[in-house]
Formats: sequence, C-alpha cells, structure tokens
Amino acid sequence: MYIVMNIRNLALSILLMLTVGTVSAQEKKYRVHTVAFYNFENLFDTINQANNDEEWLPNGAQNWTSAKYKKKLQNLAFVLSQIGTGEQQKEAPVLIGGAEIENRGVLEDLVKQPLMAKNDYGIVHFDSPDKRGIDVALLYQKKHFKPTSYINIPLLIYKNEASDKTDSKKKEDDDDKDDKIEVSKDFRVYTRDVLLVTGLLDGDEVNILVNHWPSRSGGEKKSSPFREAAGKLNRKIMDSLYKVNPSAKIILMGDLNDGSYNKSVKEGVGAKRRKEEVKERGVYNPFEQMYYEGNATLFYRDAGDIFDQIMVSEPLIRSDRSSFRYWKAGIYNKPFLIQKEGQYKGYPLRHSANEIGFSDHFPVYIYLLKEM
Repeated sequence: MYIVMNIRNLALSILLMLTVGTVSAQEKKYRVHTVAFYNFENLFDTINQANNDEEWLPNGAQNWTSAKYKKKLQNLAFVLSQIGTGEQQKEAPVLIGGAEIENRGVLEDLVKQPLMAKNDYGIVHFDSPDKRGIDVALLYQKKHFKPTSYINIPLLIYKNEASDKTDSKKKEDDDDKDDKIEVSKDFRVYTRDVLLVTGLLDGDEVNILVNHWPSRSGGEKKSSPFREAAGKLNRKIMDSLYKVNPSAKIILMGDLNDGSYNKSVKEGVGAKRRKEEVKERGVYNPFEQMYYEGNATLFYRDAGDIFDQIMVSEPLIRSDRSSFRYWKAGIYNKPFLIQKEGQYKGYPLRHSANEIGFSDHFPVYIYLLKEM
C-alpha cells in the first residue's frame, strides 16, 4: 500500500511540474509585426506633371477625374489597413513597400486617408528615371520604425541597337502595354531604382529593399537579362550590407515581374525555397513554395503566378526570439479584391471603365515575431 501511495504521489508531482511548465510557456508574450508589399497599379493624381502622365488626366484616355482618384485612394487605404490582420494580428502593417506611384504627392494623399492617418505613416520616396513616371516607396508607422538612412540605387541596364530595331517592329502583347520598356538614344533602359531603407524596428536594425523590376515587354526571353541584372544588383547590395554587419537583417520585397523559379531570383538573388537550404548570408523566399502549391498574386497571359514576393536574409530565420525573426508569409486575396464575373473572373479586381477597383496584383506580406 505504501509503495502504491508513493507511486501515486510521484505521478501527481510529475503532472504538477508539467502543468506548471505549460502555463509558463503559455504566458510568454510575443510582439508580431506585419511587413507588406503592394503594387498600387497606376496611382496617379489628376495634375499634369513633367512625366508621361497624359493618359491619367481628366481629358486623357482613362478620363481620370478627381472623383475617381479619391475613390482609388479610399480603396487602397482600406486594403492597406487590412493586410495581415486577423485573429493573431490586429494591427495594420508597420512597413509597406509600394510600386507604380507617380510622385510623393499621391503618397501624402494616401497616408491622409482616415484608415491610414490613424497609424501615422511616414514616407520614404525618390523620383526614379522611369519613362512612365512611376516609382517605388516605403511607408512606415512612425511609432515603430525610425529610418536611419535611405538611398535610391539606379539599375543601369542597356539594350543593344540591333535588338532594339528588331523589337520595335513587333507588336506588343496587350499584357505589356501597361509597363512597356522605354529606351533612350544611348540605349539605356530607363526603369525604377532600387530603394534601400535602413532603420530601427522597435530597436532592432532592419534593412528594406523595395523593388519594381523591368517588365516583360518585348517577350519574357528577350527582357529576362534586364531582370537578371536587377537580381544581381539586389544581391550586390545585400553583400555590401553583410560586409558592414555579418548579421544584417534584410527584407527584399517587390513586384519582380518574374516568378520565384526564374533565373533572376534563383541565381541573381540566390533565393532558396526551403529554410534548411539557406546557408550563412543566404536568402529565404517563402513565396516559392506558395507558387508550387498553386497560389498567385496576378495572372500573366491567363496563367497565375507570383511576381510579388518578400524574401528575408538568413539572420532573420535563425536569430533568437529576443530580436525580430521571420515567422510566416501570406498573400492577401480576400473576396472583395477578386473579380466576380466575366472574362477575368477570379483575377484581381482592377480599374476599368465602369469600376474603380484596387490593383491587378494581390498584396503580399510576412510576419516578424519577437519575444517580449
């Protein structure tokens, strides 16, 4: 009997210890931040600027009125305030990379929208040499992120004369008309700069690269070298950051106009599909696995693909929980963002003659996690 009682007491003691351990683990609290990227698709105002914005004026091809512009801002603000929110995360993104932005003025109008204004977003933006007059930018919640430096880094690429003459004779695909490659007299391809922003995210240093790589105008194969150059430039920037700080936390985001499987991403950036494949100073791309699972952020020539991606440097997947680390990623494709009928049923709901939609891309996001 004595032995039986001792066994029971021992079992109860072990159970109590396990219970206490579980409660302690459950009491741990984490800070979660959402980092997002969204191609705003033609965020133009109605003012004639010194760029190719004639299409987006009240008397232009799009008949772009103040009322339409206001509705576009409201739509974007609603999406941006919702990305990544749910049961596990209630707050809007602390960092938002954006593309297809006409100028700083449209961003100032955007962050003044009531759904954005409550989060007090700051803006980092530079005018790029892109012939369409569209740029990339970073929005950040001032209470969480403090920029310490920022710079626009040009992508210097050139098109040879023979290729240019051949391509000019070919009829462009309808999918490319929104973003055709423009070439100067010296055959430089004028495209978007890479935006590099370094700052403190609740005390942790983070580097953000915002991209909008050259389009597939003229065909995927012929234009691929331009995006391969963009991938190599991003890799060069990352290597430079690693030289300064071997533990640099880097987030590479953007509309790459290439999939995660393309040479520009796999070889140019050196991104890996699985965490276990990522070596020291390497890059992890969670959106490659999403692509092979059948997900998409846009439809190119009637095929779904993920051109919008967010990648993270090796320190962000291996750091301890006392500083921010990558947790998981997602595509924000809620029903209200999707075309419900017609030829483009299932596509992102974009602007048309009859409706001011959102964008021809779905936003993407990642969560960063830190133990409090």
